[in-house]
Amino acid sequence: IKWAKGENIPVGPGRGSGAGSVVAWSLEITDLDPLRFGLLFERFLNPERVSMPDFDIDFCQDRRDEVIRYVEDRYGHDRVAHIITFGKLMARAALRDVGRVLGLPFGLVDKICKLVPNNPAKPVTLAQAVAGEPKLKEARDSDPAVARMIEIALQLEGLPRHASTHAAGVVIGDRPLEELVPLYRDPKSGSAVTQLNMKDVEKAGLVKFDFLGLTTLTMLRLAEDLVKARGTDLDLQSLPLDDKAAYALMSRAETVGVFQLESAGMRDALRKLKPDCFEDIIAMVSLYRPGPMDNIPQYINVKHGTESAAYLHPMLEPILKETNGVIIYQEQVMEIAQKLAGYTLGGADLLRRAMGKKIAAEMEAQRAIFIEGAGKNGIEAGMANTIFDAVAKFASYGFNKSHAAAYALLAYHTAYLKANHPLEFYAAVMTMEMANQEKLAAYRHEMRGRGIALLAPDVNASSAIFSVEDRPKNGKPAASGVRFALAAIKGVGRAAMEALVAEREAGGAFRSLCDLTSRMAGKGFNRRLLEALVKAGAMDSLDANRARMMASLDGAIAYASAVKAAAESAQTGLFGEGGETVPEPRPSEAVEWDQACRLAHEFSVLGVYLSAHPMDGFAEALGHLGVVPAAQIFDSPANYNGKIVELAGVIVAQKEMKTDRGRFAVLQLSDPSAQYEVRLFADVLERSRSLLVIGTAVVFTADVRADGDEVRLSGQRLRPLDGAADRLDSQVDIELAEPAAAIRLKPHLGDGGNGADVRLVIRIADGREVVVALPEAISLAHAKRPSVERVEGVIRIHDHPRKQMRARPAMLH
Repeated sequence: IKWAKGENIPVGPGRGSGAGSVVAWSLEITDLDPLRFGLLFERFLNPERVSMPDFDIDFCQDRRDEVIRYVEDRYGHDRVAHIITFGKLMARAALRDVGRVLGLPFGLVDKICKLVPNNPAKPVTLAQAVAGEPKLKEARDSDPAVARMIEIALQLEGLPRHASTHAAGVVIGDRPLEELVPLYRDPKSGSAVTQLNMKDVEKAGLVKFDFLGLTTLTMLRLAEDLVKARGTDLDLQSLPLDDKAAYALMSRAETVGVFQLESAGMRDALRKLKPDCFEDIIAMVSLYRPGPMDNIPQYINVKHGTESAAYLHPMLEPILKETNGVIIYQEQVMEIAQKLAGYTLGGADLLRRAMGKKIAAEMEAQRAIFIEGAGKNGIEAGMANTIFDAVAKFASYGFNKSHAAAYALLAYHTAYLKANHPLEFYAAVMTMEMANQEKLAAYRHEMRGRGIALLAPDVNASSAIFSVEDRPKNGKPAASGVRFALAAIKGVGRAAMEALVAEREAGGAFRSLCDLTSRMAGKGFNRRLLEALVKAGAMDSLDANRARMMASLDGAIAYASAVKAAAESAQTGLFGEGGETVPEPRPSEAVEWDQACRLAHEFSVLGVYLSAHPMDGFAEALGHLGVVPAAQIFDSPANYNGKIVELAGVIVAQKEMKTDRGRFAVLQLSDPSAQYEVRLFADVLERSRSLLVIGTAVVFTADVRADGDEVRLSGQRLRPLDGAADRLDSQVDIELAEPAAAIRLKPHLGDGGNGADVRLVIRIADGREVVVALPEAISLAHAKRPSVERVEGVIRIHDHPRKQMRARPAMLH
């Protein structure tokens, strides 16, 4: 740990019970003062502990391998090894392997395997599947080949199938490990790996170290570096824990992206709690889990004075006052046993373990010790028995306070950055989530709500990762934004984008498409990569007409090859004379893509609609249709559970599946607030199939089912959004900068009366305006709004109530 910190590798503040050790804190193994927060050393190490205590250590995800290499170099490559894990044959895998060896048809084996329920959280054994699935039993009884496959698979199930390497476990020996345990070499990494798993390797006398990679540490360091790069000194390790802005942010539940605090249920609890001290964060990290979360309302009510804390005995108050009368931590169980029943803290830890395991014989023995000890403190047997039962109930799911406090510190640091340095926070957190389109869409929506610009990717401005950019605005002091990462564009690769940024920094900004292709020749810049950059809008600073850029790619690639050949030819000349100058080809002519096409291309490579959203022109119509923004449901799922709501979105992906109950489809949709999934079951699927085209905007009725943080939406009736919007009784003003713009506008307006009534507001000389109400036969369909907004001379489109519409056919203002 000392070496890692010296090499500027982020190390976690602590993890597990070791964070309670004052010796570990004084040696800077951990970063949180255990005395200040009442963390018990004896939870980590005491005379009664049978197993060796160990430190689990979090390191920066990106630099964890450097720490392991250091350990190998420091202690000897023959004395350090990773720990093996064994992948076991589960029910489906056993059936597939046996079916393949027996030569059974793939279709038959696949059909049988799919009859075995697939639940990774609670795997079903093959015997349980046969007993619980009539069709599986029928297949076994009717087909001897299937019966034989199942019979053999039952014998193989649970056996090791393959070896892999433990994600974090490392052993360090005091002598060459081959003298202690059998080893093998991992064919993928080349590292030495023990042939004994983590339990058996300890029985062999070795100490296991867990070196874990934590992406939050990487994100915090990146954000910290971005803050410093903009001229502000920041050291998260020395921050006081009383920042008002951070607690205000948590109280508003604006904690998307905040470590440990970002789930919908946690945000709902924070909104009610309104935390104002570090102890509240520790408590929430511990309470928000199945079981203890039932006590969250009591914790909140006591904090806000709407309920009084209840203590079974006065001696419990000093121990439970910090947590508003609720037993939350394992350390509190230990203190209760120590103060009320005279246990040593070592003995109290044994009591805590016994309560957690609920071993009946051991529990009764401990109950007798507890009642006897409590009696010596003047607590009568009946009350002692009641206290023991209450403590046992909480102990079964009590949380390790030392671990919670250390992770609460990371949560506080993340919240501090988001509250006080939002630009750097979003740049860092989006860099860590580059591959997660749903997360990027959620951050984009949140940034828009906070007035923070997400700037488009740009080969002359972007870094490979998300970055903070200061840019002049209207000649005034710099306005800030987060610049989209080049490496977040699909199909380009991080190494290629880092090479592009390095070339730009060394040789200056790219002047044209041909300049870029010639300077990046030989660095993996093929046509597919260049297409992705054009679609993303990353080349707009070279030419804003993306269709023309796309049409010019072949010429630019050929130009780059010619320049390279000319340079190589010049180098081989006898006197090193200069080669011929290759003229740049003229850009190919092409009609610019319309708004819908631009956005579709953007989404295909960015995973989000960045420059605009296909539904932006429908904002007022969505309100009239009673549509709920999807993010609103996912932020407060409990408020919508069991309700029928109206939703809208653009279909960005779809997948059909088949079960015993019939076919169903999963749609991936995007609205301006979020990306989300909706399920369509058989009858709705068949009625709506004509609408299920990627890029189609739909409005639909959905049934909402919420289970904790999980939200399931079932679509019941789908219809095209533009049709639903056009049927509304609506009107629009189109503001024009000059009369001539009306002529350019004409081709974009409909003549069937299908859409909003139109009134033109035309600016003329001396700041006056002419308002012209067009005949009702001329209308503006919602689908046409994006193209109208792009017509030269159009200032804006403005919806307004019909009653204001037709005062007079034409008025001079």
